[in-house]
Amino acid sequence: MITLLLAVGVVAGVGWYLRGGPPLLDLNGCTAEVGGVVVDLDTEQAENAATIAAIGVRRGMPARAVSIALATAYQESKIRNLDHGDRDSLGIFQQRPSMGWGTEEQIQNVRYATNKFYDELQKVDGYESMRITEAAQIVQRSGFPEAYEDHAEDGRALASALTGYSPHAFTCEVDDVDGMDEQDLNPAGLTPRAAKVRRTLERAFGSQSLGGFAPGGVQDGHQEGSAHYEGRAVDVFFRPVNAENQRLGWAMAQYLVAHAERLDIATVIFDARIWSARHSDDGWRTYDPGEGPGDPAVRLHRDHVHVDVG
Repeated sequence: MITLLLAVGVVAGVGWYLRGGPPLLDLNGCTAEVGGVVVDLDTEQAENAATIAAIGVRRGMPARAVSIALATAYQESKIRNLDHGDRDSLGIFQQRPSMGWGTEEQIQNVRYATNKFYDELQKVDGYESMRITEAAQIVQRSGFPEAYEDHAEDGRALASALTGYSPHAFTCEVDDVDGMDEQDLNPAGLTPRAAKVRRTLERAFGSQSLGGFAPGGVQDGHQEGSAHYEGRAVDVFFRPVNAENQRLGWAMAQYLVAHAERLDIATVIFDARIWSARHSDDGWRTYDPGEGPGDPAVRLHRDHVHVDVG
């Protein structure tokens, strides 16, 4: 009997996963909590949601546009980059090659699919003031035009966090980073993992004001034992310190947390808060570097996002 129950459980779990549910044994995941609304995502969903939001930020789209995109992705794919769908529908928004959305390969690239969605959304006059489901339906032309509204509340909460309007409202639990990065530095002075983080950020958000690394390695200017001295850290500057730059900094900081597992990120610090893989179950904690020389805004990382890898 026990063997039979286990077999049934495995079959049910596989069926759930194939229908788009998260892997049942994946205990890691992410949470956004905004205004009493709690949204739980697995790692794949979190990475895709953060990418959708980052592209919206890069394009200067309002948070409302990101809410619409996220609610649409929820309905169409559970925010998963699917390789199947109704008829020839594919990808995170279930776009169809036969309807002119692009090739199969293009549509299954989350960045491409998201940009195509925003391209069409921007053509919708007055989408900012429409109900989310109405704007989504004009873009998607679904057979279930009211279905997007089921995900409007979650879409708004996620968008508020991932576009930076709700600081430290998005966090992930991940495994601690496995081992240390290779110590061979690239010509910019970064280890392979740190270089990958830099490329990922600029691919998502565009060209950034970067620091904390130098050809041949950084020799001074940071606390003793800093990952900067080993080429494992990147700083992204948001100056001057003002409300808009704080929002953009939080959008990037929470994007990094969403992608922490894939990128082997050990630590993210911004605006006197710290997230670390080792203590990820505690979420964003207060960051206190202690007393020291220099501008307090710099020491508290109010003017830059710090990210380091294992």
